[in-house]
Amino acid sequence: MKPRRTGRGYEEMEGTNLPTAATGYGGTRNGGVSPTDTGNAVNSNGASGGVGVGSDAVVAPPEFELASVSVVPDDTFTVTQAVNALGFGWFQVKLSLCVGLCWMADSMEMTILSVLGPALQCDWGITRYQQALVTTVVFLGMMLSSTFWGHLSDRYGRKPALTLCGVLLFLYGLLSSVAPSFGWLLLLRGLVGFAIGCVPQSVTLYAEFLPTKQRAKCVVLLDCFWALGACFEVALALAVGPNLGWRWLLGLSAAPLFAFAVITPWLPESARFHVTSGQNDKALSTLEQIAKDNKRPMLLGRLVVEGPTGSRGSFKALLGSSLRRTTLLLWFIWMSCAFCYYGLVLMSTELFGGRNKTIGPDMDTDCHPLATTDYMDLLWTTLAEFPGIFATIYVIEKFGRKKTMALQFLFYAGCVLMITMTEVRVVLTIILFMARGVIAGLFQAAYVYTPEVYPTALRSVGVGGCSALARLGAMATPYIAQVLFQTSIWSAVSVYGFFAVCASVACIMLPYETRGTDMAH
Repeated sequence: MKPRRTGRGYEEMEGTNLPTAATGYGGTRNGGVSPTDTGNAVNSNGASGGVGVGSDAVVAPPEFELASVSVVPDDTFTVTQAVNALGFGWFQVKLSLCVGLCWMADSMEMTILSVLGPALQCDWGITRYQQALVTTVVFLGMMLSSTFWGHLSDRYGRKPALTLCGVLLFLYGLLSSVAPSFGWLLLLRGLVGFAIGCVPQSVTLYAEFLPTKQRAKCVVLLDCFWALGACFEVALALAVGPNLGWRWLLGLSAAPLFAFAVITPWLPESARFHVTSGQNDKALSTLEQIAKDNKRPMLLGRLVVEGPTGSRGSFKALLGSSLRRTTLLLWFIWMSCAFCYYGLVLMSTELFGGRNKTIGPDMDTDCHPLATTDYMDLLWTTLAEFPGIFATIYVIEKFGRKKTMALQFLFYAGCVLMITMTEVRVVLTIILFMARGVIAGLFQAAYVYTPEVYPTALRSVGVGGCSALARLGAMATPYIAQVLFQTSIWSAVSVYGFFAVCASVACIMLPYETRGTDMAH
């Protein structure tokens, strides 16, 4: 590690900054103590003395210590203080691109579900329920794996979990394109969902490196990569689907996953994770890298843990007395958010593609291939996520996290209920555009609030638990958006409106507002 300032004594692990007779104020990392001098005397304040004890060391007499040495205060700092002091710079920009690529790949795998179902219905003659099952099995894998990835991240670090996630996502995504039967496709898409369950941990890693003032804006802006991935997937489906088929579409959609798997070894590990796991040296190395990249002076003093660590990665602790209400409300909010978001995506396909009715290989099965105009309308509604992101950035800082999520749920409920009032394609596209923008911003608002409200030791498992409940909502939504929607549009949109209103109330009932606060210790 590169030496740091030595103009005044400081330490990074244990002990105080006492001068020695030979060197004055210590300039080494242990406050003037050589690495072999670990048996330092302890003064009346419990601090380690700065004079070495060993065969070659000269022990200062007590009267010299008391009369001639003035004790320098033991300056300390936390990871939060360091991240805020080092600010937003090149380090965070690089991390944004890496995490953004992960989100882009995740978005493509999710968006392809709205295109894959109709393609399989025409190619293999699958039924409506089988078409919904293709979507459900992905979210089932995500739900089953979310707590697993959260536990793994809190135990062994965010970086190892994301590295394994990238490799598995690319492997199973590519194998899905050569699935020989519907059963094999379900299995492989389920494994894709299992790997995707780790993607929310990239937000945990990202948020832990963001200064307090920029955290909300940066996490919300991360959704730009999600929207970009969704738009790219629709454009890819338009270019590849009609000519080469869904197999080529699945294979080419795995390309960003390969790119993310390649760059994961260069991801930094969370300094907060290192501190809470007792690896202060590694945390300091990461903070020094931030200072170097951002061209800021490194803080002087001793890095300390920000608060009691408790049990790291304990799912049971999420339901403790201090967090139970927050956890239960967030579970319902995340479940409703995913239920409404993916429901709108699937309903958009049904609304646009339902007019192109033909007969597939199975004569009892209706085939609804997407036409060029359908892809273009899907692209327009997907582009709504960009203004939704920027609107959320403004509102979330002005009104706070809780009120923003509550208002967005109510606005979404109003939009989906308006779907039943018109059959004009242009008006319908505008309604879907507004609903898609607000629900996309809402999802990111939840991603801002959740890592802020949980302590470091439980942050990954907290986000993972919320992600698991979100997948439960996403598992149920195909049977409303693809099955019930064909029977009664009014019944389907009423279900989404009801859940959105209930979730809005749950947002108001959250016990903590995290706007302008440091991440919980």
